[in-house]
Amino acid sequence: MDRRPDAREHGRLKRQRTSVTESKIDPHIPGMSDESDDGGVKLDGYYGKPAVVKQESGDREVKRQRSESPPHESEQSAQKRRKSDFEDHDTTPAKPETRFEADATSKKRQKKEGVLEEKPNPYLAHQYAESEKKSVDPKSNPYLAHMYDDDESYNGYSNGYGKTMDRTRKISEASTLGRLPRHRTTAAMAKKAEDGPANAFTGRPLSSQYFNILKTRRNLPVHSQRDEFLQMYQKSQFLVFVGETGSGKTTQIPQFVLFDDQPHIQRKLVACTQPRRVAAMSVAQRVANEMDVTLGEEVGYSIRFEDVTGPKTILKYMTDGMLLREAMNDNNLQRYSTIILDEAHERTLATDTLMGLLKEVAQRRPDLKIVIMSATLDAQKFQSYFNDAPLLAVPGRTHPVEIYYTPEPERDYVEAALRTVLQIHGSEPEGDILLFLTGEEEIEDACRKINLEADEMVREADAGPLKVYPLYGTLPPNQQQRIFDPAPPPRRPGGAPGRKCIVSTNIAETSLTIDGIVYVVDPGFSKQKVYNPRIRVESLLVSPISKASAQQRAGRAGRTRPGKCFRLYTEAAFKKELIETTYPEVLRSNLSSTVLDLKKLGIDDLVHFDLMDPPAPETLMRALEELNYLACLDDDGNLTALGKLASEFPLDPTLAVMLISSPEFYCSNEILSLTALLSVPQIFVRPASARKRADEMKALFAHPDGDHLTMLNVYHAFKSPDAQANSKQWCHDHFLSLRALQSADNVREQLRRIMEREEIELVSVPFEDKNYYTNIRRALVAGFFMQVAKKEGNSKTYVTVKDNQNVILHPSTVLQQESEWLVYNEFVLTTKNYIRTVTSVKPEWLLDIAPNYYDLSTFGKGEVKNALQRTVEKVRRREATRGPANGKSR
Repeated sequence: MDRRPDAREHGRLKRQRTSVTESKIDPHIPGMSDESDDGGVKLDGYYGKPAVVKQESGDREVKRQRSESPPHESEQSAQKRRKSDFEDHDTTPAKPETRFEADATSKKRQKKEGVLEEKPNPYLAHQYAESEKKSVDPKSNPYLAHMYDDDESYNGYSNGYGKTMDRTRKISEASTLGRLPRHRTTAAMAKKAEDGPANAFTGRPLSSQYFNILKTRRNLPVHSQRDEFLQMYQKSQFLVFVGETGSGKTTQIPQFVLFDDQPHIQRKLVACTQPRRVAAMSVAQRVANEMDVTLGEEVGYSIRFEDVTGPKTILKYMTDGMLLREAMNDNNLQRYSTIILDEAHERTLATDTLMGLLKEVAQRRPDLKIVIMSATLDAQKFQSYFNDAPLLAVPGRTHPVEIYYTPEPERDYVEAALRTVLQIHGSEPEGDILLFLTGEEEIEDACRKINLEADEMVREADAGPLKVYPLYGTLPPNQQQRIFDPAPPPRRPGGAPGRKCIVSTNIAETSLTIDGIVYVVDPGFSKQKVYNPRIRVESLLVSPISKASAQQRAGRAGRTRPGKCFRLYTEAAFKKELIETTYPEVLRSNLSSTVLDLKKLGIDDLVHFDLMDPPAPETLMRALEELNYLACLDDDGNLTALGKLASEFPLDPTLAVMLISSPEFYCSNEILSLTALLSVPQIFVRPASARKRADEMKALFAHPDGDHLTMLNVYHAFKSPDAQANSKQWCHDHFLSLRALQSADNVREQLRRIMEREEIELVSVPFEDKNYYTNIRRALVAGFFMQVAKKEGNSKTYVTVKDNQNVILHPSTVLQQESEWLVYNEFVLTTKNYIRTVTSVKPEWLLDIAPNYYDLSTFGKGEVKNALQRTVEKVRRREATRGPANGKSR
């Protein structure tokens, strides 16, 4: 295998087919096997034994069908046919065709006339299995689905419309909506359409639940300014809308737009982006209920690795990252008539990139309307950025909120928060509680402790019942919806009232509004992404919130009646220590993925790309450097073939390159499973009450070479028949997260589809092969060669290669042997510098697989360079002893 630095025209490593033949694949020819696989293994026993995935190639002869006379054809018919055949030949002088061109032209003509049956290329037979396979064609690309109008093209992805277009048009014409003038409606017209009796979008009779919700909707502050919004929306291409928390902007504005824009008439959709997955899912469900339609039909949502839309979808809630990915395949976003950017004040990386992109798209598409919605009053910046766009501000429906501070700083904010919640439950009048904490583990632990204490209060102090619900990004949709359940009733008539307590991340600041909240407990912290380009370390750190966030949190207490906010920090700290607003994510993130996305979008001049807040030049240079080492960009900064392929995967470039390179190491099935496992939350569960037992269960799966291989063992065992017979109980017994493993299964399946579409082989070697795990470790190096640490002498500390950061192994590692060199998946900054999810590797692999990065002339003096130099000499000696013949064969 050629891994020299100059062998990079198709990426850092030349891809090699495992079959004998190599051919240019026609995208319209059916693709690779769609056999269901079980993580790249055929399981037998506890961990299973992978079977070889063979790619067979055939050498069958192509037989072209000739136009022969049918058996009972009359002479007259035969003459006509011969005349027709003669007329098919162009007798005018033309440029001589080559034999291949003439052959292709003849085939096209015969195919058009129905004479020649379309057959797959026999020299690509290795792409087919013995059974019938799915075609891999552009229709299977979810981002190009809008280009196909037939229902048959629907393959789990929405094109907005298919043959349902005619049905939708009939419905709209029969309903009140069909008679509304597009972009000239008023609030009164829309109100009449909303009042029924038939649903304006489906033509079906409206339910009683719809009218109950409609009455509540019309009391929202945003409804009082519907006419004003419509006038501004109709007159301008850009509109900045500021609505305080609880004004109803997220659920109502998209519906206002639907009635006026009527996207189904234009065969388009309205998109509403959200920075968080939870918000996209929850709001889509709420709006579907408000419109009296089924989720996934007229209203749907799209998040990473989950698409709940259908052929009839006209309103789509989606994460901003998903819209950005759609723009890669549809640069002008032709599917959409209106795009609404919600929660723009959060300034996520994807939101900022999307805003810059939409400014350019708007120049090419004057018909596209763009609404930017924010919950904060710092809207002047958005206005000036979007060419002095008009501004509409709507007040929130808030009551007075009393603010309480602690007299002294709290040493343990979690303990103080739990104490405050229980004091509120025991002494304050009726009303629900919202507690802000920083992450999933902290939230689940807090819920467990509050439940225990609340049960004791019920028994001893005759307190009312308390229901505790967690809320964070990776929570399943059915559990997210529980936060909207009513508070529990008193245990007996006349007894103390019950209440619910929601323990949430900062998602509940603005993204979701929960009625009934009267008390807010704010410890003043949240997890924020922090990136240091000099040492290339990106980590989630628990950091103090901003004043703007603190105000948003307090406002949650005044939704239904006057409330109270308990801030677990001093007033002096609020005034002097908290920053005014949170820094945009683009200023504190690794930009590798963003740069790759922009390059795929055709934006080459990154320096002058119109971001609202330009990132530091050092951060941008680091991103370009990383992508160059990964061979996603060439030395001139242009996208390579590997870079284009990597951008098709909704993954970090490091993971994408590892996955694309894996067939060269004959382990793409296993690396596919591993990539899916690294893309979901932690699969191991370690409850405080059973840590020893959890560690014992984890040891059953442990591989001596490290954590990546241990995770793979877990997945293979999870896919075994014994585990699948009762997966819930099996995961409980082995202290594993069923939700994370099921999510990994789903992610794996979707990544597998992309691999098949891009013709990346799914291969394995037998489990008994001595190189089975070695191949996987080598493939890890192909992606993570920039995340390597070397052991320092006889100590327990390691030093990261090139960045020279002293680190230690995270306590959760299962690495059982002293390893001099490690690849790591994550750098964790807490009180110490940890590296987490590590696997042992050999230094000669680093030099062999990533020679550009491990060019010794770029290393400074030190132990790392000396060790690599010794490895180079060792490899030279080994090659010299093999002799000239072996050397040449290598």
